[in-house]
Formats: sequence, C-alpha cells, structure tokens
Amino acid sequence: MDWRDYLTDTARAVSFLSRITVPASIFVGHDGNLSRAVRAFPLAGALIALPSAAALCLMLVFHASPLLAAFAALGVQAVVTGALHEDGLSDAADGLGGGRDRDHALAIMKDSRIGSYGAVALVLTFGLRAAAIAEIATHIAPLSAALCLPATAALSRALMVWHWSSLPPARTNGVAAGAGAPLRSSLNSTLITGAALAAILLIPVASLFAYFLAILAAALAVAAFTARVRRAIAGHTGDTIGATQQVAEIASLVALAMAS
Repeated sequence: MDWRDYLTDTARAVSFLSRITVPASIFVGHDGNLSRAVRAFPLAGALIALPSAAALCLMLVFHASPLLAAFAALGVQAVVTGALHEDGLSDAADGLGGGRDRDHALAIMKDSRIGSYGAVALVLTFGLRAAAIAEIATHIAPLSAALCLPATAALSRALMVWHWSSLPPARTNGVAAGAGAPLRSSLNSTLITGAALAAILLIPVASLFAYFLAILAAALAVAAFTARVRRAIAGHTGDTIGATQQVAEIASLVALAMAS
C-alpha cells in the first residue's frame, strides 16, 4: 500500500463525510470519484469523531451527568459532520415509510421538506444514541467511554460502504451514483480496517465480548436495512448510504451499552 495515496484518500474522505476543511491541493486532478477512497472511510470516521469524544470525556471528568455529556457529544458531532448522516436518515425514513412505490419513494427522498417518518427517525437516532452513550459512561471511565465514539464511527463508516456496494444506484444522477461504485478490493480493505480500528479502540476499554456483540448488532442491522431498501427502491441513494451509518452506529452503541 502506498501510504501517501492512503493519506490522500483519508483527507478526501474526511472532506466528503464532514465539514472539516482540507487543503485544496488534495483535490487537484480529482474527478470526484470515491471508488478507491472509500477504503479510508473507517479512519476518516474515527478522526471525525474525535471532537465529540473529547467533549464527552471532558464533560464526564468535570462531573456532568452522563446523559448531559452524551447529548453534548452528539451535538458536537452533528456540527462537525453538518448532520450529513442524520439528514440521510430523515429523508430515507420519509421515502421508505411514506412511498407508495419505488418512484414515489425516490421523489419523497429528493424533497427537502421533512415528514413525520423523518421527524420520528431524528428523535430516535438522537435519543437512542444518547441513552446508549450515557449507559456506557455510567459503567466505565470517562476516557474509555469516549473511545467508544471513534470505534463505532469507524465501524459504521465501513458498513456504509458495505451497503453502498451491495446495491446498484437507484438513480443515474444522484450524489452516490456520481461518486462511483466501491471497488471490490476497497470494500474488503474498508471492512477489515473498520473491524481493526474498532478492535483497537474497544477491546482494551470494554471487552472482547462487547466488541463482537457491537459488530454483530451493527452488521445485522445494516443487513436488515439493506434488504428493506432493496425491496423498496431496488438500489442505493446518498440518503440510504447516510442512513446506514446511523443504523450501524445506533446498533453498535446499544450493543455496547447492553454489554457494559
């Protein structure tokens, strides 16, 4: 592996997945295709989660309640990412929940207005993640709890790519279609990297059982969500890819909370 190319892909992935500014030189000669750069999604996800992890740790150290610290950490994360994945979850929930057929579901997802399914999805994603993080923080040290955030961020970004590669584009002109399909080699690298980063961050602070439970829960949740998307619209969109990250993160955090 050429580490310079990998670091370049990581910078591009960070820019794609967040509002963090990277040097413009990173994109010189780049056509916007992410087929290879997706291999860096897990590392980019872990890096993007560091500010929220720091916020969680600091607030717990200064004796904030676990629930308050959890919501603050999620707020920091939403600012860093521009609520990119939450927006995808909301749109996907509206389309999959309210669409009469494939075309209607895709039209709803493209509509910028939020519906009842999307609103409920947003309440659930923040509520479930905050409750899970608070439960984790109640049972382990502040730094250990904080490390769970980049771990689940890395794992969830890897599973985004799994969903992405499992389905064809539902549209020919969407963001996901324009970014290209993940290469098979990049998919394998992404899944291995996501699992490895999660192991490095989770096993020392939680347990081997908690690690495997988090991976199993996230994989099953994403597999179920992907099957639902396949039945409804027969392909992925940028919204369903973003929603996959939220589904995986919720499932892994809840699993860690139950194992703590």
